[in-house]
Amino acid sequence: MNFTAAELKKLALPLLLLAALLGAGAGLILWAQHEQQAAQRQLAAARAERNQAQERLTRIAEEEKEVNDKLAVYRRLKGLHILGEEQRLEWADAMTRIRTTRELLDVRYLVDRQRVISTIAGKPAGVEFYASTMKVEIALLHEGDLLIFLRDLRDSGNAYYAVKRCAITRTGTAPTGTSIVPRLRAQCEIDLITILDRAAKT
Repeated sequence: MNFTAAELKKLALPLLLLAALLGAGAGLILWAQHEQQAAQRQLAAARAERNQAQERLTRIAEEEKEVNDKLAVYRRLKGLHILGEEQRLEWADAMTRIRTTRELLDVRYLVDRQRVISTIAGKPAGVEFYASTMKVEIALLHEGDLLIFLRDLRDSGNAYYAVKRCAITRTGTAPTGTSIVPRLRAQCEIDLITILDRAAKT
């Protein structure tokens, strides 16, 4: 199909407009693709940042749980009076108070030198477990006196009291009508346990 010069002249403007529109359309497509890629990069960066923030929050939550767990253990140990240096004067006061309060006729005791308990696997560095063995002899009217003594000793605090052994024997003394005579004698070995954190003192 052949066009005359007059027809071509009439078509020139529409053709230029078409070419301009095609160019603008192609440019718009390229711009849209560029914007889409930029949006995808921003989305990927936002997702990565969100994932990092989520990981940080997870770590913080885990650390908070670990701290709370350790704090619960610390509070429990504190409640057992097991933390810190041994308190021998307080132990002596507790023994005197129990003997007086319970009106025990004869209480004798001796506390051995402090020793390190064998290392416990998984314990923190610088934390040591100590025990001082207290040997006690008590004159008893009946077996219940020993249980009351051990309960009072535990409730007195200042250490964690772990009874290693107790033996009760009869004294062989016959009761008389004029005085109260203990018919039993208990011999016990009790570990007074404390935990000391050497690192906390520096």
